[in-house]
Amino acid sequence: MNRKVGLFFGTFNPIHTGHLIIANHMAEFSDLDEVWLVVTPHNPHKKKSTLLANHHRLDMVYKACEGYEHLKPSNVEFNLSQPNYTCITLAHLQEKYPTNTFCPIMGEDNLKTFHKWKNYEVILENHEIYVYPRISGGEVENEFKNHPKIKRVDAPVVEISSTFIRRAVKEDKFIKPLLTQSVWDYIKLMNFYR
Repeated sequence: MNRKVGLFFGTFNPIHTGHLIIANHMAEFSDLDEVWLVVTPHNPHKKKSTLLANHHRLDMVYKACEGYEHLKPSNVEFNLSQPNYTCITLAHLQEKYPTNTFCPIMGEDNLKTFHKWKNYEVILENHEIYVYPRISGGEVENEFKNHPKIKRVDAPVVEISSTFIRRAVKEDKFIKPLLTQSVWDYIKLMNFYR
């Protein structure tokens, strides 16, 4: 069965309600059949030292996705060579699941730097990209403004960051509304981000 799968990449360090709002909106209000939350082991643009171990972040994504029929955690990048590049992951998934159509999901802020991604032309040639709005400066490259493969989805603008959550936990702030109950409990139990 051919399924249209949105790929929402992130370090999810930790996953928060903002991630779930965007992923669920994409699954419910676009033509995507489901959204996979792809836990990235190491983003070439982020410092690795601040990342929790891969399995802890994946556990939190599993906990956060409980009860969401169209959201699926994915560890596909754990077994690919490092650092991870979206073009490699897409090629791997297309080979493994040839009947699925894979579509990266990104915020508008990422679209502004998309022309710097490894093999971005190949990604655009072979995949539709779903973009959600973000409050951010800078201009989207002209070639992406009305590109037929770039689908803008009018999702809620959510400006919660994992960086903010980690800092708030360290400062012992009560930020339970920004996390699912299960992720909040897990962070407390494991004493993460202290």
